[in-house]
Amino acid sequence: MAGDDIRPFRVEVPEAVLDDLRDRLGRTRWPDQIPGSGWDYGTDLAYLQDLCDHWASKFDWRVQEERFNRWPHFLTDIDGQQIHFIHARSDDPNALPLIITHGWPGSVAEFLDVIEPLRETFHVVAPSLPGYGWSGPTTEPGWDVQRTAVAWKTLMARLGYERYGAQGGDWGAMVSARLAAIDPEHMVGLHSNMLLAFPADASGIELTEQETADLTSAGEFMTRGAAYQEIQGKNPQTLGYGLTDSPAGLAGWIVEKFRAWTDNGGSPDDAVTRDQLLTNLTVYWVTKTINSSIRLYCESQRTDRFGPTGEYVTVPTAAAVFPKEMFRIPRAYAESRFNLVRYTRFDRGGHFAALEEPDLLVQDVQEFFRDLR
Repeated sequence: MAGDDIRPFRVEVPEAVLDDLRDRLGRTRWPDQIPGSGWDYGTDLAYLQDLCDHWASKFDWRVQEERFNRWPHFLTDIDGQQIHFIHARSDDPNALPLIITHGWPGSVAEFLDVIEPLRETFHVVAPSLPGYGWSGPTTEPGWDVQRTAVAWKTLMARLGYERYGAQGGDWGAMVSARLAAIDPEHMVGLHSNMLLAFPADASGIELTEQETADLTSAGEFMTRGAAYQEIQGKNPQTLGYGLTDSPAGLAGWIVEKFRAWTDNGGSPDDAVTRDQLLTNLTVYWVTKTINSSIRLYCESQRTDRFGPTGEYVTVPTAAAVFPKEMFRIPRAYAESRFNLVRYTRFDRGGHFAALEEPDLLVQDVQEFFRDLR
């Protein structure tokens, strides 16, 4: 592996940290809830109490730790920030490198079910975003989408990869898009399951009935479902005290998003397993990174790099559109900003594609890059 400052790492959480987590869960001071209100006011009390009981008494972190440590982990320092990444090389030495990037409120735990099938055809690089998971808290301002993309360019060069692909959703989609914009000489393709693109003038674009409904849905999300963006984008430190101190508070904040953003029948459990949900929550808890993770919203708003890249991206691009994704961009919108060569709409799945529909996501990624090798 290239680079003298890349050091091996293992996921090993001290038992005292897990004991403290269970103790805090057992001493949770629960709020009231209007009888029969369910999820109308936010995360349902009965659901969260049951989930936290499961977290404290049934969830086995050590099993998940073994799943993480099946793959080689590494740490490196880029632009003054520790960066953690999984590097799962393919058995095929000529495989194409692929950097896959998660978002919020996700983590590299999202990719535990897709690394092995992707490794059949790719050297998989799965970093934790700066301020997330084992990349540790950020320690200075300015870690926005653009700076992260520059760090990913450095990381891939440090690993010795001269040609590579990128895949991402949520923040990972935005980071990957900006990576394509700044490193087209080395990136052979961009695959996104939340491609964001808005034409300078949309007045002449004819939309299908489905695309019109998609834009209406996105507008409703921004009106009714994006309050978290305002809080995390403007006052992250204030929110961080409660989420860092209370695992139940952390769970309540994140679970709401898993229910709202997944393709489910009314409960997050319909879309992801409890082990998947609690593994992701535990990553935030044991690394003490919920506060630094939400700072990404603030940093990107302050530098006006919250949304998609403004320039036209020449790298061949694929958009995977899942029906319960918050932002489902019309094909013509995507074509206005990206060299779009593949646009796939699926009949199931939501925001957390790698968790909800790993087989669909992997197949789409493999088919897209097959012609770009």
